Amino acid sequence: MNQRTHYPALPALQWLLLSLVLVILPHVRHLAVWITPAFVALIVWRYYLTKNQQPLPSPTLRFLIAVMAFGGVYLSYQTIFGRDAGVSLLIILIGLKLLEMHNLRDALLVCFLSYFLIITNFLYSQSIPTALYMTVVMVVITATLISLNDQNQTIKIKPKLKLASTILIQAIPIMLVLFILFPRIAGPFWSLPKDAHSGRTGFSDSMTMGNISELSQSDEIAFRVKFDGEMPLQSQLYWRGPVLWWTDGRKWTALYRHAQISNRQSMPFEREGLPYNYTVTLEPHNKQWLFALDIPEQAPAQLSRMTPDYQMLAKYPVQQLVRYDVNSYVDYKATAINSQQYQIALRLPEYEHPQARELAQSWRQQFRDEEQIIQQALQYFNQEPFYYTLSPPLLIDDTVDEFLFQTRQGFCEHYAAAFVVLMRAAAIPARVVTGYQGGEMNPLGDYLIVRQRDAHAWAEVWLDDKGWVRIDPTAAVAPERVEQGIDTALPQEYSPLLGMELSANSNIVQAWQQMQRVWDAMNNGWNQWVLGYGPERQQQLLKMLGFGYVHWKQMVIVLVSSVASLLLIIALWMYFSPKHKYDEVQKWYLKFCRKVAARYGVKRLPYEGAQDFAERIKHIELKNVKKIEKITCLYLEIRYNAQPSQLSQFKQAIRQF
Repeated sequence: MNQRTHYPALPALQWLLLSLVLVILPHVRHLAVWITPAFVALIVWRYYLTKNQQPLPSPTLRFLIAVMAFGGVYLSYQTIFGRDAGVSLLIILIGLKLLEMHNLRDALLVCFLSYFLIITNFLYSQSIPTALYMTVVMVVITATLISLNDQNQTIKIKPKLKLASTILIQAIPIMLVLFILFPRIAGPFWSLPKDAHSGRTGFSDSMTMGNISELSQSDEIAFRVKFDGEMPLQSQLYWRGPVLWWTDGRKWTALYRHAQISNRQSMPFEREGLPYNYTVTLEPHNKQWLFALDIPEQAPAQLSRMTPDYQMLAKYPVQQLVRYDVNSYVDYKATAINSQQYQIALRLPEYEHPQARELAQSWRQQFRDEEQIIQQALQYFNQEPFYYTLSPPLLIDDTVDEFLFQTRQGFCEHYAAAFVVLMRAAAIPARVVTGYQGGEMNPLGDYLIVRQRDAHAWAEVWLDDKGWVRIDPTAAVAPERVEQGIDTALPQEYSPLLGMELSANSNIVQAWQQMQRVWDAMNNGWNQWVLGYGPERQQQLLKMLGFGYVHWKQMVIVLVSSVASLLLIIALWMYFSPKHKYDEVQKWYLKFCRKVAARYGVKRLPYEGAQDFAERIKHIELKNVKKIEKITCLYLEIRYNAQPSQLSQFKQAIRQF
């Protein structure tokens, strides 16, 4: 049979298949159900053909399988483009490539596609564990390249992996220079597919009773905050997000859905006290809102704009880690309102919430001052048997009336929505504000961690002499939620280790929390200096290294000069390094080579391996074939398989030759 039908040999093929399996393994949970079994079937098929020396499938059969693969991907994702569909298609096509691989070029192409597939894993996760895992996979792929070029498979597994690691380590200096000095531009180098950030948890621009309580059960990080100097009190940490004006009785939506947003960077308000300066590192959430401490002085230039209700909106959905600096005032008088907004802030759906309307109108008749009505509503929440819970009963008909007069169990969105309805029914303009409240300080990095479980909703009312005033009705029911955080408002026993029920004050739990802080500090450093390494960070690092502001053209010159200098240093080191520093095994083998050259006139070529040299000698000298094979085998065993005990036998064989 023609040898080209089963290239490479089985040992090299095993390395190649192992590389593909390791690259694709993290993708399994993201792929359509049939993709993984189909890929496994393709690699098993190729392994069977090579092991049993069977011919490869015909081009017609491969074409039919490819057409079926395209059709299957399209039916599974309704497209062949995008993150999930693209990765699935690439995986299947690499599997098909195995069925036509018959020479070194094809095998190298599969290896290079494996390197490319590594990048696709970062479309799903850019965490430190992902990077470490992919580094290990890169070592295996590089070892596969070595195996493809080691036709006689003389290099064992450990030396092969060691050589692959050495090659990658040698590339680190150039990699660091490219990473640090390659000119950074504002924004990503490419636009990710629309589905690249699907499944992200976070706020929506709408709210129904129950969706924030679901979000608060997630421990995922929303953003991290580093304050320059003093930090506000826990009760002042209101992180402003979507502001909701419109309601149909069940659902609240943002005003910018219905009105055009100006491109202003700021909105008017009267400042009181000193501002807080801080930097936010926002996790990707595939939405446009940016979170800031209430109220931001100005939206970050070139990145966002500010809505008429003081919300910061990015120009594009946040699909990668974003860092921005903000100045905020926690003491202020927010005065931005117009006649249209005033009317919207009073609207209620017709024929909805009759009991709430009646209660609010009775307050209006009893109290003429609006602040007295507000205090009466808060007193109502505080003195009536209301409960703060993550698992409120299901509300079926009129959600506000059922909550206020029947169930009286709810999370922050229940209290915020009900309070705004009461205010509007009492002719006081009001709106719902969603975002986060509080956060957890990590002393290891001196920064604040705001998680999804810190999600919160509160209200704002308009008072003619004070402007928009923040009112948090949740604080009337569970004041510890605002003053100390959600963990104290919802105390519970939990089992972080081996299913044990542990108190929050136990040593094991505290040790576990300390480990989490250490891990998050590492992740924060990774986010700040790797994922968040943009133009500002680059200039900041260059200043730390003693440079001033460096223009991108100058940076290109420095980059090219640095890489050229590194390559020159490596070349000079290789040129001037000792060329004849041989160990004892190599000295004796060279002695054997000199004997062969003197006796048969056959000189070993500089690039020629021991086994290839032996094959060439055997064609000239037939009498001493066994002696030549013995010496060569002993040399390879001692040299590459770490068998020093055979050294004396090796020397004796060369003496006798």
